[in-house]
Order: sequence, then structure tokens, then C-alpha cells
Amino acid sequence: MAKSLSTIFKSTKPHISISPKPTDFESLKPINLKIPSSSSSSSNPIVPSSCTKLKKSRKSNANSEPELQRSPASDSRKKRCLWCVYLILSTNPPIKTYVGVTTNFSRRLKEHNGERKGGAKASRSGRPWICACLIRGFKGRSEACAFESKWKQISRKLPRKRKSTSEEQKPEDNGSFALLQHRHAALDRVQTLIDCSDLNIDWRSNFF
Repeated sequence: MAKSLSTIFKSTKPHISISPKPTDFESLKPINLKIPSSSSSSSNPIVPSSCTKLKKSRKSNANSEPELQRSPASDSRKKRCLWCVYLILSTNPPIKTYVGVTTNFSRRLKEHNGERKGGAKASRSGRPWICACLIRGFKGRSEACAFESKWKQISRKLPRKRKSTSEEQKPEDNGSFALLQHRHAALDRVQTLIDCSDLNIDWRSNFF
């Protein structure tokens, strides 16, 4: 009877399955899992694509800021200040003067002297030409051209001063001083007709 009861109690015990203990710890590591080191993560952080696009847009805006600051109005103001009226004198016969308008006098003088392409036909003879007077401070091309036209018009209408006997006897005088005096008198007349308070009239010291 005791033997039969022991067999009964053995059969009623719950069945507990014991998993085997792992012998190798490497088997517990996940497969194909790469953990970045601290040095690599700090130097090359993972940034979402949206953040990189935002950074690129900020850089492009920063680069385009100087272009936005240069407005067409500022460029036009700079160009206005460059307009000038000039008076040049020929140094070889026929001795004569020429009045013109430009934004770059040094380049224009080279054109008159044949060093560059361009220049007026009237300046082909008598080369080389030298600067006698330079007038700056015009607000634009129209104002400079109006001043040039008025100067030429008064120069044609103004009577020329006759040479005295003493002036004719001077061998070094080739007639250039009389021409410059005539242009100077015409310019004085222009200043009475046009407001020249903002203009800078620069006569070369070797002439006056």
C-alpha cells in the first residue's frame, strides 16, 4: 500500500522544466549589433537630414546677406559721383582744347591719346593730350552733359582775346595759354548761370 501511494504522489508533482545554463557568455551578445565608441560619437554625431538642410539654408542666407545689402540705389549713387567734365589740351600742333564727359578720366585720356580704342575724331591730331581742368561732383550723366554743353556754347560765343605784341614775341608761347584763358573765362560765365556750389573745379597748377 505504501508503495502505491508514493507512486501516486510522484505523478501529481508539477512538471518544471529547467533551462540549461549557458556555458559561453559570447552566445548571449546580440548578433550584428555595433555600438559606436565615445570618441566617434562625439566627433561625428548623427544629425537628422532635416537639421542638415536647415544648416545649409542658414549658410546660403549668410552668404547672400552682402548681396542683399548692396542695393541698386547705392550702386547708382556711386556711379553718380563718378561723372565728371574734363578739359584737355594738345601739346603738338595744331594746339587746341577739347571738352568732354566721362566716368573714368584716366581711361578716357588714354583713348584720346590712342593708347586704347575709342576717343573722339577731333582728338586724333595734336597728340599727346594733357589734362588742363577736371570738374567733379555731378549728380548724374544728364547734369554733366548739360554743363558740358553750356561750357562749349559760351566758349563759341565768347569773343577771343587778341594777342598783344609782347605775347607774340615770346617764343615759348605756342598759343596754349590764350586758349586756356578763353576756356577759363567761359567757365566763369557758366558759373553765373548754373549752380556750381556742389562741384569741385580743379585747374592744373602749371596752367593757372
